[in-house]
Amino acid sequence: MQIFEHTLARVAVWNLAGFGGIDQARMKRQAEGLALLDAELVTLVEVNPVSYITDLAAEIGTYGLHYDTTILPQPGGLHIGFLHKKGVEVKNPRLVPGSEGAYANGRRAIAVDVKMGKFSAHLLGVHLKSGRDRPEQQLRDTQCVAIGDYLTALRNTPGYKRKTLLLMGDFNMIPGQDVSNFHHLGGDDLMDFVSSWDLQDRFSHILDKGRANLLDGFAVSRTYATDYVRGSLRLFPMHWTMDMGRERFKDDVSDHLPFVASFRVY
Repeated sequence: MQIFEHTLARVAVWNLAGFGGIDQARMKRQAEGLALLDAELVTLVEVNPVSYITDLAAEIGTYGLHYDTTILPQPGGLHIGFLHKKGVEVKNPRLVPGSEGAYANGRRAIAVDVKMGKFSAHLLGVHLKSGRDRPEQQLRDTQCVAIGDYLTALRNTPGYKRKTLLLMGDFNMIPGQDVSNFHHLGGDDLMDFVSSWDLQDRFSHILDKGRANLLDGFAVSRTYATDYVRGSLRLFPMHWTMDMGRERFKDDVSDHLPFVASFRVY
């Protein structure tokens, strides 16, 4: 039986701005935004606490959309999890050893195997060290080296040789500025950072006083990623769909906007 009504499925990533926790009012707004996004699979960054993802999925259910959840606790208080609709298989969750790099108690990448119809992928959700100064960039380098080495080793594993690799999350990296971070994170030239190309003139992170930048990232493997619909990656204007200005959205919902991309599943 075919699970999806269409031949394409949408994969999204969003930072919930969970530092300090998320109160009930903001949770309801986030659920509304995710219902409007209506993706088959969503990688969520800054889930806080771990149980929040279950409450969020239940609230989204009031809009008639039903998600299962997958999450693993991180060493710190900010976690990475996944919302996935019925029929989307998300299996084998594990924290990537060493992916915290030299950042003591840092967040690790979380890896899962995904299957949607004929589409099969290995997905890494990441939340790298924040900060714009050189010491933070050097810490990110250590994380990026570990993740890049993991992806390279995975590509050389027989069972993953032809599987699409997906890498998404809050990179805390700006294209054109954090060059060494991108170089290491891509592994042995494996990853195509489509967010750097398709979203060159856009922003995902809302700052104060009207400023913004492109901190979040989305990458697909260069080879065997024919299921990705080239050019489909978009910044989802959740503030606009919720009839909010950017500043109000930052205060009431999140200081990040989601990405969403399309993949062929049949």
